[in-house]
Amino acid sequence: MPFQRSKTQLEITQDQHDVLSRVSSSRTDQARRVERAKLLLLLDEGQHPNEIGKQLSMKTLKIYRLLNKALELGPIAALDDLKRSGRPPEITPDAHAWITSLACQKPKDLGYSYEVWTTRLLSRHVREKALYAGHPSAVNIGSATISRLLSGQDIKPHKVEYYLERRDPDFDEKMAQVLIVYQQVEWCLQDGSAQTREMVVVSYDEKPGIQAIGNTAPDLPPVPGKHATVQRDHEYVRYGTLSLLAGIDLMTGRVIGSVEDRHRSCEFVAYLKKFNEEYPNTAKIQFILDNHSAHTSKETRAYLQTVPNRFEFVFTPKHAS
Repeated sequence: MPFQRSKTQLEITQDQHDVLSRVSSSRTDQARRVERAKLLLLLDEGQHPNEIGKQLSMKTLKIYRLLNKALELGPIAALDDLKRSGRPPEITPDAHAWITSLACQKPKDLGYSYEVWTTRLLSRHVREKALYAGHPSAVNIGSATISRLLSGQDIKPHKVEYYLERRDPDFDEKMAQVLIVYQQVEWCLQDGSAQTREMVVVSYDEKPGIQAIGNTAPDLPPVPGKHATVQRDHEYVRYGTLSLLAGIDLMTGRVIGSVEDRHRSCEFVAYLKKFNEEYPNTAKIQFILDNHSAHTSKETRAYLQTVPNRFEFVFTPKHAS
């Protein structure tokens, strides 16, 4: 007598079949989902669980469980594990909130010499202070649990990221002035009027404290079989520091630089004079620069009065360069 099913026939629609086929041939999906998709496709073809078990060297009970799950929840839902109740959390919500608040404080504010938390330091602090703070559920907490709790809150107290504090009350106005200048430059470059325009726009900055160093021994070139790279002695001689003053003409891309021993008003004025000689007397030179004291000193202002309407300074907001 032919075998007759004692269970309801598993019915898989065409859309579900397409999903199962895609999962069964996936190389990136989870292995258990791929295996379950293949089993469901074999069951859909009418193969008996016993036959599938022999064919794949798999326990028949496992296949029956998947079949029951698919009949109850549907074939697509049967691909994933069911949510389990699991063990109730040991750390209470109040303790969790307390740990989060600790992570958002600096260790120095709590008497430690460290600047930032580590999970080991924070877990030790929590264990020592939990009873006193009224959170006995956290007295045995470990570093791994701390890490998991903070990850769930997307808090990383062991890392430092830098931000820029707004210290200039006229920040928005100065920012708009700088952006307008750059926008005008872009328009001039787009319409081809950059070369004929009587305005020179320069983005200017300085790099002070550049070390001038020299070797104490000659470099050794690569030698086959001995060393493949240039060899350089680790010792060096300091010759002092230099300052680089440089500006780029935003219309032409030309860079004019000057290397100086120091960076004071006299060096900045000398740089302006150098720029003044590079362009026709009819051109107006617009400088975009920061708020260094040399740019607004009495000596600088005195020089600008000797060349009226020649230079125009557009300052970036303070503490924003």
